[in-house]
Parts: sequence; C-alpha cells; structure tokens
Amino acid sequence: MAATPRKIIYTPKAPVRQGIYSQAVVVDRTMYVSGQIGMDVASGQLVDGGVQAQTKQALSNMGEILKAAGCDYSNVVKTTVLMKDMNDFNTVNDVYKTFFSTNFPARAAYQVAALPRGALVEIEAIAVLGPLSDS
Repeated sequence: MAATPRKIIYTPKAPVRQGIYSQAVVVDRTMYVSGQIGMDVASGQLVDGGVQAQTKQALSNMGEILKAAGCDYSNVVKTTVLMKDMNDFNTVNDVYKTFFSTNFPARAAYQVAALPRGALVEIEAIAVLGPLSDS
C-alpha cells in the first residue's frame, strides 16, 4: 500500500507555533487547522478588547492559514470553539457569523477551565481543499 502524503502548512501571517504542533496539516484533501487564539502576529500578545476582539483575531489568524493552503472560510466543514466562559457564546457567535455567513460548518462549542496564554476563546477547524459543491 502506498503511503498517504502529509503536508505541513505554515504561514508567517499567523502566530508562530508556541509548542510542538503545526499550524495546519493536510492529508489528501482534508486540512486540520490547529486551534487559534486571538494573538496578534506582530506583538505576539493577545489583542485587547475582550472576547469579541479575540474571536475576530483568532478567525483572522485561521483565515491566513486557510489562505496559505489555497482555501478560504468556504472550505471549512467543521469547527470547534473553546471558550473560557459560556456566557460569551452570543458575543462569539456575533463575530463568527461575519466570517461564516452561508453554508455554515458543523460546530461544537465548549466552556473550558483554561486556554493557552489566558485566552478567552480558541477555535480549530477542519477544511476540505479544492472546490466544494452543495447538493
């Protein structure tokens, strides 16, 4: 059996990994995007402005990774949203719907005890490369 190719996706336009993981990994046409927090690429710090600003930055960081693989938000088929406080759910949703406006990806959302660097939200995704058609 032939080996399935695995490609590591990296862009300097998203935060540089702080641990032993990749920004994203592509296997066949499926891309697994690591969780993104609201970190500003230039400063290496979380953005000011609370959960709304951090959600926008996390999704912008994800967009840069998607772009590095030749994708955009329309290629995303599944996300997982981790929040420090479930009371932020509606605020996160308000920002989320500005990035995903039609053909929404499947999603899970959880409250967690803590996130890296004290973030208020982290979002990971699964995307499919290439054109997608609705049936």
